[in-house]
Amino acid sequence: MIISALAFTLMNVSVKQLQHYSVYQIVFFRGFGSFLLTMAILKRLKISIMGNNKKLLVLRAVVGTSSMTLFFMSLRYLSAGTAVSLRYLAPIFSAIFAIFFLKEKIKPVQWLFFIISFIGVLILKGLDTHLHNTGLALIIGAAVLSGLVYIIISKIGKRDHPIVIVNYFMFTATVFGGLLMLSYWETPTGIDWLFLSTLGVFGFIGQLYMTKAFQIASNNLVAPFKYLEVLFTGLIGFMWLGEVYTLWSFAGILLIIIGLVMNVAYKARDKRYTI
Repeated sequence: MIISALAFTLMNVSVKQLQHYSVYQIVFFRGFGSFLLTMAILKRLKISIMGNNKKLLVLRAVVGTSSMTLFFMSLRYLSAGTAVSLRYLAPIFSAIFAIFFLKEKIKPVQWLFFIISFIGVLILKGLDTHLHNTGLALIIGAAVLSGLVYIIISKIGKRDHPIVIVNYFMFTATVFGGLLMLSYWETPTGIDWLFLSTLGVFGFIGQLYMTKAFQIASNNLVAPFKYLEVLFTGLIGFMWLGEVYTLWSFAGILLIIIGLVMNVAYKARDKRYTI
């Protein structure tokens, strides 16, 4: 999960450098680069690309592509660190989805932790003047869909190889982005080719290790390490991209992370988890 967080951070920074291109063009390069890698690996390992849980694999791919697109769109309006921290509201929505799809229960104290995180969102929305309403709506939508992705991956479990899961996702992103970018295509120039080509590589590494982490260990063991992406992205955004973070944005992001980490710590203590 630490490797995944670092890889996604580098991908986020690349996306921020490509904001003058259509989001669909960015989605295409993100998907196509990773799709080439996953197909090559599946062929080498002699694993069927079709998988076993085809309906769940397709659903995961569609939901994941939609979430990724909304996230990339939000980066046009929000600083990278803020967007990433708000996207990590996904575990809250995942917990809510789990009530209906996995028959799990949320204890009262967990709702308290969720409220702490939402207070962080309210602080960002009401007191951080740099937070754009459109960006907020887009990233909340991305978080909801990302929470659903966690549930779908849990339902798939170990019955499908993680590369197969990622391959479905990347194929869908490639087709979706490729079709919609035709009307907005802009030929890349100079270093933009480098940033576009790294999207698929960093995205593949991040997606593979995230999927693998959720497959082999409890959500509550690996999820806290995902929040390193917020730290990594915020630091790079501040030092390299020149992004501005106010005291209110720091306070809001901190409350979001505190609420989510407290929930993970509580669940880890409340039950026995094994790898």
